[in-house]
Amino acid sequence: MMNETKGMFSLAEVAELVASGRPILLAGDEALLDQVPRGNWIGGTIPYFMGDQGGLQSKEMLHVSVIHGAKGGYVGWYDTETIGDIAADGPVNGLTVCILPAGSAVHEHYAKHAPDFEDMFMKPLVGWVAGVDLRDLGRVTPKVYNGATGEKSDGQAVGLHIELAADKQAKVELLNLFQPLDAHTLVFDADGFSAGDCMIDGKQANLARFIAEHAIDTRMPLVADYNGFYVNVSIQSVDAESGNTRFYAPVFAGVEYFFAKPVADYVASFDQAMSDRNIESVFSCNCILNYLYAGLEGKKTGSLTGPMTFGEIAWQLLNQTLVWVRIVDR
Repeated sequence: MMNETKGMFSLAEVAELVASGRPILLAGDEALLDQVPRGNWIGGTIPYFMGDQGGLQSKEMLHVSVIHGAKGGYVGWYDTETIGDIAADGPVNGLTVCILPAGSAVHEHYAKHAPDFEDMFMKPLVGWVAGVDLRDLGRVTPKVYNGATGEKSDGQAVGLHIELAADKQAKVELLNLFQPLDAHTLVFDADGFSAGDCMIDGKQANLARFIAEHAIDTRMPLVADYNGFYVNVSIQSVDAESGNTRFYAPVFAGVEYFFAKPVADYVASFDQAMSDRNIESVFSCNCILNYLYAGLEGKKTGSLTGPMTFGEIAWQLLNQTLVWVRIVDR
């Protein structure tokens, strides 16, 4: 049995790890995930990764995260009617990992309502949003996998609930490099993944036309202070003609948002921010937008490896944020 439990592996190596029975998280191409034997695992489609050698795109390898310190794990499907139970379904001492297929109804429901789910924030819950090769957008749907049954879905979420040994506990950590630019304040009058008019600096204005007129760099997300923590909402598209702006995560009514300050050198800023942090993780994920906008292909961001996703989960849905989990002694 291989000693490595996190990183990029071949299909044959993954099959060997699955046979061990330990809880496993997988990310990779649909054609590869279709061939993984049944077992105690969940997975999601994505071809973008941060590997040991740096950022890469691959359809020949799978990213593996084996959760050590586990006593066991069980897998469940979730739809819009049941996803509100995902935190409550988790073990008293453990970790829940959720994978959502991008663009699905359950993805949107989770994004809008997760903070109100039963037992949310009471137990460790992380995950990510499955995606596809960007060249396949609109042609191929993202998939999530229930390894216990061998089934896949583009409309349901999958959750792996991992019970940890009594002397272990899961610690969820995250890094958001984006800070608010104290220039313009945005307040929306409705929750949603898109917006037309909103309040900008106390006056009603159309957001798309404001962005165009001020030549605002939409690679930078909107940032809001959610109870002392900065949460990003990434901008998907801006159509000044129609006056519509679309987002990768929902904005919420009444919250003050700001455009983010530019990050000139993502890798250098990342290394500086992570220099004093413990990064011995069992799972991590980062955002496909950081991968693209920061030009991370072939570049390393510390020692963390994992899928570069269409959204990250640390209890609630996040954008352009690094999330990782450590299993530590109590």
